[in-house]
Amino acid sequence: MTAGDFLRDPVLDALGIAHGFGTRRAPEPVGCRRPHQVHGAVVARLDDTGQVMPEEADALVGRRVGVPVAVVTADCVPVLLATVSGRAVAAVHAGWRGLAAGVIGEAVGALAALCEEPLAAAVGPHIGACCYEVDAPVVEPLSARFGAALNAALVPSRPGHHWIDLGRLVVADLHRAGVPAERVGTAAALCTACDPSRFESFRRDGASAGRLVHWVAAGASPP
Repeated sequence: MTAGDFLRDPVLDALGIAHGFGTRRAPEPVGCRRPHQVHGAVVARLDDTGQVMPEEADALVGRRVGVPVAVVTADCVPVLLATVSGRAVAAVHAGWRGLAAGVIGEAVGALAALCEEPLAAAVGPHIGACCYEVDAPVVEPLSARFGAALNAALVPSRPGHHWIDLGRLVVADLHRAGVPAERVGTAAALCTACDPSRFESFRRDGASAGRLVHWVAAGASPP
């Protein structure tokens, strides 16, 4: 599941999709493009000149062959999307605010509009339910988005608080957006806070935390 210092997912590997989930040692890929992330649900597009438009967004779709689109995280959930042919791809940054705003559905819709093919997805390293405790200001916006489905991602902790599984919510939204379970990979969905040797974590390290780079690149159209 590793390629150099990046983690890979078998679902995307089986389709021949070039991609990688970052670790501490993984360098930003040469020539990659990424948006200025703002914890929302705006999806940017990599245009024909290689510019990210708009610059502020939390997902980026593209189809320039060999040009990686990327996001960075330090506990939030990275999601890499691709059409099954690999002709179009997307990188998504999904924290709790982005999930509440619907960033997963927006990214899936934007990618589907770019290339009308079935999609595959992979979920990368993020803070797990073992380490991420939240209270009402986080739970309430997510409840408005997910309704009863949120209950499966919550485990009560101390009064007024819950441990929350953001990755489970991402997978639920991918399914809701039409990506079937057999094409959603979670092999790289490891807890960032539990593994300081490999991953950055804002919850664990605060302002000193760095960022992990996660990327995916479109390939040539099949003959």
